[in-house]
Formats: sequence, structure tokens, C-alpha cells
Amino acid sequence: MQRWLQFVGQTAGAGLLAFGLLSWTRSPAPPGDSAPVPVQAPLVSVAPTAAAAPADALDRTDHASFRSAVQAAMPSVVNIYTAQVAPRGRGWPFGSPSDYGDRAPVRATSLGSGVIWRADGYVVTNNHVVEGADEIAVVLNGRPPLPARIVGTDPESDLAVLKLDVTGLPAIVRGGSGHLDVGDVVLAIGNPFGVGQTVTQGIVSATGRNRLGLNTYENFIQTDAAINPGNSGGALVDTAGRLAGINTAIYTRSEGSIGIGFAIPVELVSSVADELIGGGRVRRGYLGIQTEDLDPELAARLGVAAESGVLVAAVEVNGPAQRGGLRAGDVIRSIGGKAVTDAAQMVALTGSAKPGDTVNLQVERRGGRESLDIKLGQRPQLQLARQRDER
Repeated sequence: MQRWLQFVGQTAGAGLLAFGLLSWTRSPAPPGDSAPVPVQAPLVSVAPTAAAAPADALDRTDHASFRSAVQAAMPSVVNIYTAQVAPRGRGWPFGSPSDYGDRAPVRATSLGSGVIWRADGYVVTNNHVVEGADEIAVVLNGRPPLPARIVGTDPESDLAVLKLDVTGLPAIVRGGSGHLDVGDVVLAIGNPFGVGQTVTQGIVSATGRNRLGLNTYENFIQTDAAINPGNSGGALVDTAGRLAGINTAIYTRSEGSIGIGFAIPVELVSSVADELIGGGRVRRGYLGIQTEDLDPELAARLGVAAESGVLVAAVEVNGPAQRGGLRAGDVIRSIGGKAVTDAAQMVALTGSAKPGDTVNLQVERRGGRESLDIKLGQRPQLQLARQRDER
């Protein structure tokens, strides 16, 4: 059966999604103010006692609860609504193409979530939530929609920063570096399917997930906490309510959660958000090479040891690598003292340095070893247009 990875920020065809943004454009009231759906309480059999304690006097601490974490984090998670004037054929969330005439544009709609990063109005979300948007509205808990502008985006990590013209906002408390382990309980907070702010619970299934083909820079937290369309950009928090990551994608056979979700860890979010706020873009180191993974078969053809490393397949003319003496056919064994395992790690190690930094490369060339000190250039900014399912 076919499987695929799917970004979860935008599901324009869903009725609740379209209705949510339509409510924003027609009324100042926040989307999702419909009457609550009644939920039947579970039936519990209680043996009669001579003097039963009243319900409000029962001890609420004798069972597991994450209410304190939710109460701490939920005010910092916002709903994000976007609108985009799309050409005919892009998607028709309201009616059919014939309803709009031959050349009339259509306002495509979508929604996602975000996290208040700083009290002075900065909000972090996914790039794919706001990519291509003509209008953006942010809905805080208990407030009418507020217009937002994009401060900066980083398609290669799928992060973006928005700015609201308000202050005194409840900024999220961030967890420390590497504070999560596999098996730790986490909570996902967002606005799935436009139904309103929702909390789901699970555990950390894995850390350091990469090579998924979602972003250039991948170091995902995997969780089985339910993440669905509309959760993108929302918070993954620990049981103290501290931010652990930004929810971004799911592995699914359909459009719903099957228990495999991915979040960008707070360490990466912090470094990207700080650069976007400070300068509107992320500056990363750049060698200017194309590489291939060095598997045993390739190593045998090249006559080199099948140990960690990557093959330099091509070198950019007059790029940083060529100026530093790197050649096509070289095998890079380490960079900055760290062993290189594959091409994805090579990109990550280079990108973690800054333009102008000098890094040392240990290289195997024609059976000999070379040590090269190369001054990094600036990685060109990627303009990434994702094709999302907007049915």
C-alpha cells in the first residue's frame, strides 16, 4: 500500500477549514465560535456509602493529569488563518470553477497554528503554513483576529516568524537543549481541522529523525501524539509545559494521524527564529560542492576504504571549496573534527557554521590524506514552493 509524508498545516478543502476563514473575513469574532458539541459523560458505578463526599470536594490529585502543563502552554499557542488569491485551477474551496467566471481569481484559504515566541508580538510557525499568503490573521485565545506580517521565512527548515503589533503577550517557556528522551510524555497543542484549540497526548517515539525528504535541514522529534491538518506550527510541549518542538508533518496513508508525527526541535527553532528576527533571513555556511554517499560498492570502485565519508562529485567554479583546494573525486572524511557519515550530515555540518568561518576538512585523495582549511561562503537562499494537497 502506498505511503507518503504529508505536511499538516493546510487542508483548504475541509468544510470546517473553509468555514473558519469565511467567518474571519465576514465577522470580527474568532473562527470556531460555533456551539459546543455535547459529549456524553462516561458511566461510573459507585457503591453507596453512608455519607458520600460532594463531587467538588473530591481530591483531584489522585490521578495522572497534565492540566498544569496545558494551562501553562495553551495561552502561548495561537491559530493562524491565511488567504491567498489563486489562479483558476489551483483549488476551489467554495463551489466549482464555473461559479467564478472565466478569469475571476479565487481566494484559497488555509489554516495552521503558531507559538508566541516573544512577548513583544513575535510568533513562530511553519513556513508552509504562511507560504504564498496574501493575508494572515492570528487568533489568540479570547481575542478577535489580529493582522500579522511575515518577518522572515526559512524554507530549508520549514520555519517562519510573524509579527503582531501588540505587546504583553504570553510567550512560551522553552525547554533546554536535549531535555527530551525516547519514552518521555509530550503534548501536542494546535488547531486540527479548524475545530478549535486542542490538546493531544503521546510519547517521544524517536529523536534525530532525518533523511525524510521534507526539509534540507532535518532533525525531527518523532511522536505518537495525534497531529492532524491544522496542527502545523503548533507546540509540542513536555509535562512541565515547556516547548520541546514545533509540530510540522505526519506520516500517513490518508489525511489523518496514524501515530507518526514529526516536530522540529526547540534548539533548531531557537537558532532559526533568532536569525529571522535579527535580520530577516538565516545565514548558513556554504562550500559549493555536490556530494554522493560513500557506500561499500562506490568505495570499491574508487579504491578507497569503505569508512565514513562522502565523495565530492562536483565543485562549483570559483566557489569556496575550489578556492580552498577541494577537487572533484576527493573523499571528505571529516569536517571541523567531526566524522562525516553521509551527504545529509555534510550539509548539516556546513550549514551549522557561518559564512566567513574557516573549517578544516580531512580529505582522502588518490590514496593519500590531505588537510584543507576552507573559508565558507554564504549559502544561497532557497525559494521553495511546496505542492500541497488542497482538496
